Amino acid sequence: MAAKTQTMKPETAAKKLEVLLAATPQAFRDHDISREQLAALQAEPPEWLVALRREGPHPRSVVAARLGVSKSGLARAGISEPLTTAEIGAILDEAPDWLGVERERQRMVRAEAARVKREKSGGTGA
Repeated sequence: MAAKTQTMKPETAAKKLEVLLAATPQAFRDHDISREQLAALQAEPPEWLVALRREGPHPRSVVAARLGVSKSGLARAGISEPLTTAEIGAILDEAPDWLGVERERQRMVRAEAARVKREKSGGTGA
């Protein structure tokens, strides 16, 4: 008996591809995606995927990463909707006060996580 092909819902595939599901083509949203199809999309992305990754709209995780803040930081700043690459660029160009505050908060959280990891691994951390 042949092994059953493992599939995932379009929502899961979109998360793995780091794209906004609502911005993908209808054909992508209409059917489950096999692991092989996902691997093919990652290895040789079609034009729609290349354009979506380049221009957006981007999911919150990508917006947060591009701005250098957490998803919680986006929420504190009142950003709840997906943003395009141009909108992210405009925020970076404007450099609002909240962006600096949230970047510093993110830096401190990462530094603390690194300190805890060092302690757990037996490092002294200085």
